[in-house]
Amino acid sequence: MNEAPLLRVDKLEVVYHRTITAVQGISLTAEAGQIVAVLGTTITPYCFFWQSSQEAEDERVDPAAHALIEAPEEARPEINRIRIDTYLGMGFSNLISLFIIITTAATLNAHGITDIQTSAQAAEALRPIAGVFTFALFAAGIIGIGVLAVPVLAGSAAYALGEALEWPTGLARRPLDAKAFYGTIAAATLIGVLINFVHLDPIKALFWSAVINGVVAVPLMVVIMLMAVQRQVMGPFTLPRPLWAMGWLSTGAMAVAVAAMFATW
Repeated sequence: MNEAPLLRVDKLEVVYHRTITAVQGISLTAEAGQIVAVLGTTITPYCFFWQSSQEAEDERVDPAAHALIEAPEEARPEINRIRIDTYLGMGFSNLISLFIIITTAATLNAHGITDIQTSAQAAEALRPIAGVFTFALFAAGIIGIGVLAVPVLAGSAAYALGEALEWPTGLARRPLDAKAFYGTIAAATLIGVLINFVHLDPIKALFWSAVINGVVAVPLMVVIMLMAVQRQVMGPFTLPRPLWAMGWLSTGAMAVAVAAMFATW
């Protein structure tokens, strides 16, 4: 069995030269949608619903827990826990995304493959490392991601719809006590399964779902930022000035990217 050559990536090329080239060579008509898609995979509406709903769920099912607005003295350890959770989750997810981008660019893109339409083509990016085990490694990764992502995606849709329509929601509830909530999870999962049986490019579907996430995130972020400074909503936990500035900066960057995408289309 021939061993696959190990691909070596010039770190300086990645960090400096490619970045400068990309910035200088950006064509807004072509790349605006890609920028929105990248942002949409980082700041996604389902993250807003999932994390907030899970925090509310934990407070509801734990008899010893209190809403922080009613027990401000418990705020510091709880906020620190949420901050660590967010930093670790977002940090690792973006680090993994960066490695995926670098690996794909150094393998597929370097050989002129820029239009990936199947998971088999995407798996080829692993061949320099995995060799004959390329597709087994890729399948293991996809299945692992699916096990992690499907409950979050389907659950977020159920939380968002259930809270909007005032249904009983929560994974701590029994299915018979939250029929509509669990029915939404089942329906969302079933739709995801049925997509596999229609002639739909999965790569393009992922891309456009990320674009939609990026577009929808903007008004949600605006509403969140406006609520976060209202004392009648937040009580003593209104947003401090540094986080307020960072939040509006992020919202503005998202809005500019989405506006540029629509303007160039």
